[in-house]
Amino acid sequence: METNKQSVTPSLVFAITVATIGSFQFGYNTGVINAPETLIKDFLNYTLEEKSEDPPSKELLTTLWSLCVAIFSVGGMIGSFSVGLFVNRFGRRNSMLLVNLLAICGGCLMGFAKIGESVEMLILGRLIIGIFCGLCTGFVPMYIGEVSPTALRGAFGTLNQLGIVIGILVAQVFGLDFILGSEELWPGLLGLTIIPAILQSAALLFCPESPRFLLINRKEEDRAKEILQRLWGTQDVAQEIQEMKDESARMAQEKQVTVLELFRSSNYHQPLLISVILQLSQQLSGINAVFYYSTGIFKDAGVQEPIYATIGAGVVNTIFTVVSLFLVEKAGRRTLHMIGLGGMAVCSIFMTISLVLKDKYEAMSFVCIVAILVYVAFFEIGPGPIPWFIVAELFSQGPRPAAMAVAGCSNWTSNFLVGMLFPSAANYLGSYVFIIFAAFLVIFLIFTFFKVPETKGRTFEDIARAFEGQAGKTSGVEMNSMQPVKETPGNA
Repeated sequence: METNKQSVTPSLVFAITVATIGSFQFGYNTGVINAPETLIKDFLNYTLEEKSEDPPSKELLTTLWSLCVAIFSVGGMIGSFSVGLFVNRFGRRNSMLLVNLLAICGGCLMGFAKIGESVEMLILGRLIIGIFCGLCTGFVPMYIGEVSPTALRGAFGTLNQLGIVIGILVAQVFGLDFILGSEELWPGLLGLTIIPAILQSAALLFCPESPRFLLINRKEEDRAKEILQRLWGTQDVAQEIQEMKDESARMAQEKQVTVLELFRSSNYHQPLLISVILQLSQQLSGINAVFYYSTGIFKDAGVQEPIYATIGAGVVNTIFTVVSLFLVEKAGRRTLHMIGLGGMAVCSIFMTISLVLKDKYEAMSFVCIVAILVYVAFFEIGPGPIPWFIVAELFSQGPRPAAMAVAGCSNWTSNFLVGMLFPSAANYLGSYVFIIFAAFLVIFLIFTFFKVPETKGRTFEDIARAFEGQAGKTSGVEMNSMQPVKETPGNA
């Protein structure tokens, strides 16, 4: 694949790095709630007691704590479904800039909840930060996909996931009781999200708007051409500009695609089904069950200091996201996704066996820890990064915002369900709970094999045309083996 025409310029690296601060925010706010769990429960208990003069019931405390955790996902569903409202009206970059106001507002509410002795401020802050993160999960992969050269789109798309896992890791480290996880400082831990929001807002002023948005939505061809030349380090962007013009001509023949039209048109059925199932494969793989409740799982496995084992899992998470970054343009999206799903299924079975036998054999605690770490590694090779950016690749400019909204909403909904249902399932099934995830992983692996196309090295237009050729057919296998149309330097 020839990439000599397009180089990785400082402008491109800067724009993508600034965009991934949004992914960092998503990761940080996902992971930040775990460490101060007991401190927040104490705060809820104390605050409610002060107001009613009666100690709250255990059930009420548990419900409020679950609400603090789960309301974030509810916000995420609302935010992810609103992606199209922003990106088509304000553009990709300006949307990221605007919604940082939500992060600052949510961060302030959470940061001052203890001083204000207000449970409502904490819950509202978590809801607002959830809406912000839901919007980010749409904006960031879309922006990265649209500014990246075709040959590097997969590798740069992986940076979205890298931002998420670094955010989770930073939240785990800062949540240690001798840093910000203390009784006095935990509101600061939750409010810290304001700092990346301010940093990103300042840096976005120096980032370009998506050239695809400028040419296709705003008809500003000269500006789009100039941005592409600067980002890609080449004067020769004629082929990419022509591809965008062709896409623009196609869009002129159809009105703006809404979520409803996405479901109605047979052309979009197959890519939409693939997008939703890939998002479900990420969440129903059980990864969030492992991350939300990893401290407890390590404790069950007999680890003395489970918080450090959880941070170890976060480090493995980060390392293998970097590995995926180098593999995704060599091995391809579909192959890596299948390797990840298969590896996670095997690890789920080992986790189950080790948890069942840990009381009989001491070595099983070690097997359980290794299985969790390898499971996390396989997640970051495929199901972690790929579902986010492949959705942006499967749709052309017109339906892309609506598709990102539907895919993001299905991701957040399944995230919410796993977060809410896993404790009950673990309570009911005990050590056998990971068998459910193993079954899901096998189903997703079979689906990926038969239905998911390889998008490596293909232009957006090429992928959209291939799906239109597939509309009405029952099998996606023809797309799986389809090679890029022709590997010229322009669409390499």
